[in-house]
Amino acid sequence: MPAVTFEDRSYELLDGESVLDCLTRHGHEIPNSCRSGICHSCLMRKTEGDVPPPAQKGLKPQQQAQGYFLSCCCHPEADLGVTRADGAAKKIPAVLVAREVLNHRVLRVILEPIDALDYYPGQFVNFVRPGGLVRSFSLASVPALDSKLEFHVALVPGGRMSGWLHADAQPGDALEIMGPVGNCFYTPGKPEQPLFLLGTGTGLAPLYGIARDALQQGHTGPIHLFHGALVARDLYLTDALRSLAAAHANFHYHACVRDEAGEAWMLQGAVDALALETVPNLKGWKVFLCGHPDLVRLAQRKTFLAGASMSEIHADAFLPAGGG
Repeated sequence: MPAVTFEDRSYELLDGESVLDCLTRHGHEIPNSCRSGICHSCLMRKTEGDVPPPAQKGLKPQQQAQGYFLSCCCHPEADLGVTRADGAAKKIPAVLVAREVLNHRVLRVILEPIDALDYYPGQFVNFVRPGGLVRSFSLASVPALDSKLEFHVALVPGGRMSGWLHADAQPGDALEIMGPVGNCFYTPGKPEQPLFLLGTGTGLAPLYGIARDALQQGHTGPIHLFHGALVARDLYLTDALRSLAAAHANFHYHACVRDEAGEAWMLQGAVDALALETVPNLKGWKVFLCGHPDLVRLAQRKTFLAGASMSEIHADAFLPAGGG
């Protein structure tokens, strides 16, 4: 019979037994309620092996891609390694490899984890400094293109983590990361589906990763990335994004500046209004919204009213951390 490996122990399944039944039979406390795949309280995540499709029925494509499954409905046909759904809380040692100034308040931070990190561009991880300070940052890197992890860190007035990274941290410094977490990332399978990416500030980080990931996976549908700022100097990666647009006919970069004219090639106005003037009908589009929570909430409503299905709207609001 197949075996289930959980928390460094392996248990052989009885005939017809689910993963949930097996683990609870051996004394593990796994949250559960309906035991019929409806309540999702027994959600777990695979670490090794294949999950039978019925065990992922009803989960979002992003959850399926990350290996989440319903343990009450999971009857594996081969050995399976599993962990709790919140297993992402494991800390991984990492080393700060490089810092690069992207504009007057945003820093590119490059980390190298000691152990390989399995992630999707657009997810986020938690940085843990010695002393326990924790802050979240989105992944801008793409595993297939980048050997290390890339993050964009805005300097927050009085912020302890962002202030340390901007002023004091040096290559070689050690910290820990936890994750990855989040469902805001590209999933293959619909290469012709148009993509609508909108963000402000360092909300560009996940969008930059998502766009490059889609392109490197051969996405052929149009990809429109709108990055909004109050003034032109708040934008960053403009040369890189314009180069990406020059290299891919289906990728379109729109730099939007609200309070000044900016350069001739930039758009002037609010990013959400400009984006929906450019793409007024979002029926059939996949939408990614990242950045300031007010903008994300507003854009969720507007993109839904423009025709996007709620199941196709993926949002990552950068909530204030209270101390930066």
